[in-house]
Amino acid sequence: MESRSIGPGVLRRLLDLVVASAALLVLAVPMLIVALAVRLTSRGPALYRQSRIGQGGALFSIFKFRTMVADASGSTLTVPGDRRVTPLGRFLRATCVDELPQLINVLFGQMTLVGPRPQTPALADRYPADLGAVFRYRPGLTGPGVLLLNDEDVLWGERDAVDEYYLREVAPARVAVDLDYLENPALGRTIGILFETALRVPARVFLRRPPLVPHSIELDMVPDEFAADLPLAAAGGD
Repeated sequence: MESRSIGPGVLRRLLDLVVASAALLVLAVPMLIVALAVRLTSRGPALYRQSRIGQGGALFSIFKFRTMVADASGSTLTVPGDRRVTPLGRFLRATCVDELPQLINVLFGQMTLVGPRPQTPALADRYPADLGAVFRYRPGLTGPGVLLLNDEDVLWGERDAVDEYYLREVAPARVAVDLDYLENPALGRTIGILFETALRVPARVFLRRPPLVPHSIELDMVPDEFAADLPLAAAGGD
């Protein structure tokens, strides 16, 4: 795993602070309501904490609203119909509300708004060496890789060997598009990905389709089996 640390630039960090602070102020009451709902509808705490790989390979604790039953075991990846996910948890995942507590991680400088999604140490240790460069960077709340290839959109039917399939097929494609962004993380491009993320929720909840592809992504970076399922408009067609 790569250990050299590459953080966001000054403008991206300023954007992180402004957006995370404003969002936490605006969403404080709704997030308290969600926390109460999680606590009342299933056994266990409202917030879930887990160690993830941060910038330069350093560990940090990521925050999420709990969406699984207490003491759930098995793969850290989630597939559609995963029995560990609670009924409320399915709604929180579909709307991405479960990720909102990570605004705290962004505020603390452990995450950035746009970057590669943080992996668990167990899964990161199994990444092929040629993908390790992605761990140099600060992980993101959203990013081109997860917009293009969300776990629950691409892991259909892979329940018996989900980790192996993810490492063989999904991780290389995600890393390719994440590194493409990180080579030129201009502020305008970053804001564009944030807007693409805002379009993700209705696309997932109402259209039941994979999220929209950020316009900066070239489809030749993506394996054919994934590219074939992408909406034409998202891919640049009519």
